[in-house]
This record gives sequence, C-alpha cells and structure tokens, in this order.
Amino acid sequence: MLLGSTFLIGCGVPNPFCGSARPVPVLIDLAPNPASFAQVQDGLLLTVNGSDFYPESLILWNGASLSTTAVSGTQLQTTITTTQMPSPGSAQITVQTPPNLSGDLGCSSGGESKPLTFTVTD
Repeated sequence: MLLGSTFLIGCGVPNPFCGSARPVPVLIDLAPNPASFAQVQDGLLLTVNGSDFYPESLILWNGASLSTTAVSGTQLQTTITTTQMPSPGSAQITVQTPPNLSGDLGCSSGGESKPLTFTVTD
C-alpha cells in the first residue's frame, strides 16, 4: 500500500526502507504520433511524455530497449529509423525504469509502464 511516497508494511506501519523507491513510469503521449514513413527514413526524433522518468529510464520498442535521452522527469527522447520501422505500421512503446533498491526490502521499485501505440503511415 502506498501512502504519499512511503510504502506501508502489512501492519499499516510505514516501511522506512521504501523512501527512495522509484514509482512505475506513466506514459501520457508520444510526439509526433502518427508519423510518416518519410520522417522515419530521415531519422525521426520521438518524444515520450509522461511522469516518473529517471536518467536510467529506457524507451522500449516492442520490448527491445532503445538508446534513450532523459530530457527531464517528464520527457524522454529516442531516434526512430528504418532499423526499428522498415515499413509503415505500428509498434508498442513502453518505458522501463530500473529499481534502485538492493535486496528484498518489502517494497517495489521501478518497473515498466503501460504501452502506447506508435503509428507510422505511408
């Protein structure tokens, strides 16, 4: 259970070891979306907007990690080329944030966002 940014242990008492736990990232939108295949051929800069991003967060393209630049805690960027999208179509975009806690402290940290669909048209 989460109370503010402090996780509660089973008896309802705050777990002091969870204060630095990272939340699961949340995606809001992708820009541009949709994009044209001509943009992808030129190397499209894809911006992922959301929340709870960290410098170590990665953009995942159909589950595969991409080189990611963390612009801020609410914005990540990557370049999409024909390596990822060889023809018009769609892909599932998620963001993964690694945990920053070592050992089993009774709290979760990091994780993978729910997906958004990125579409490339003719």
